[in-house]
Amino acid sequence: MDFTGKLSFLVFLLCVLFSLKNQHAETNKVSSRNTDDSHSFLRVPSRIKVEKKLTETHSYNSLQGSLRYDYYNESCPLAEKIVRTTVHELFNGRRNVAPALLRLLFHDCFVEGCDASVLLDAADGIASEKDSPPNESLKGFDLIDIIKLKLEQTCPGIVSCADIVVLAARESVLPGRRDSTVSFQEVATYELPTPQDDLSKSIETFASRGFDQRETVSLLGAHSTGTIRCKFFFNRLYNFSGTQGPDPSIDTEFLSFLRSKCNRSHTSTSPLSISPSLSPSPSSSVNHLSTSSFTDPVMKMDYEGPGTGFGTVYYSSLLQGKGLLFVDQQLTAGEETETWVRAYASDVSLFQRDFGLTMTKLSNLQVLTAPMGQVRLNCRKVN
Repeated sequence: MDFTGKLSFLVFLLCVLFSLKNQHAETNKVSSRNTDDSHSFLRVPSRIKVEKKLTETHSYNSLQGSLRYDYYNESCPLAEKIVRTTVHELFNGRRNVAPALLRLLFHDCFVEGCDASVLLDAADGIASEKDSPPNESLKGFDLIDIIKLKLEQTCPGIVSCADIVVLAARESVLPGRRDSTVSFQEVATYELPTPQDDLSKSIETFASRGFDQRETVSLLGAHSTGTIRCKFFFNRLYNFSGTQGPDPSIDTEFLSFLRSKCNRSHTSTSPLSISPSLSPSPSSSVNHLSTSSFTDPVMKMDYEGPGTGFGTVYYSSLLQGKGLLFVDQQLTAGEETETWVRAYASDVSLFQRDFGLTMTKLSNLQVLTAPMGQVRLNCRKVN
């Protein structure tokens, strides 16, 4: 693979390490849900109350002590090396590996915690999260299967699918998660963020998982990489909020560029729901476009080409009115969120540091630890 490709992937993996390495070494390699006072922006609520009708109850804080650096040191000492090596091998042949794994982690952890519930196929008594509208375009399941197979060959029944999802997407995290025996399709359908969320909705959605506005802005920076289909922002170009016109927040030159890539020649006469995602919204039927054959072209999220670092182009584009998704462009609609957009646009190292810290927080949401849950032998089904 070329130097640019290698650099892109290394930046993606390494940008999260800067602020974590010393912090983890100083805590004797034991997880803590509370950060040091110098990182006050990463405060976590003492308890987020989530009512559940299931006996397999998750907790945001009480189980964190079981996550530790050396969790697999005795039972599977090569576990993290196997995950890391396999991800690099996969990336050499598939350039979409990094964004796929990152999105998979988000969609798993945001729905009732990092428990690999998103990996479960539909079965008796299980309505799969994969079948919820926000997850219809989710990728990376086969990647997890490949990693799991290698781990099972080395350490049968030891490494959980939940840890694989987290370790595959990022490095320098604490393992020890267990796998859920249930799926949460309804939660995935209605509680994942959607591309058409306005700013107040985004803030509310992320706050429900304990993320403040700074963390919300940094997490959405994951939209710096990957691809997206035109249908996820088509209405912004032609029929924004039923106005029969474009979203006025889009830069006019950028609008022309997007229309050249996603034009009306791709459409003709039958209803199609134009609801993207991040996560497509189940209620997006209000945004219908008359189409009969929709070829749905694909655009790169970093459509202007790779920047000087992960996140650079994304935030500077928002300041120019060139956000692909409405949810992204809305980050400039609020005083505090726009402050962080400007900060990250001017200082990519600050973004990479914040992104790493926030991803760590995401990967620790509502984890299951022994004796709760199980270690699945096949990530797609309960043992």
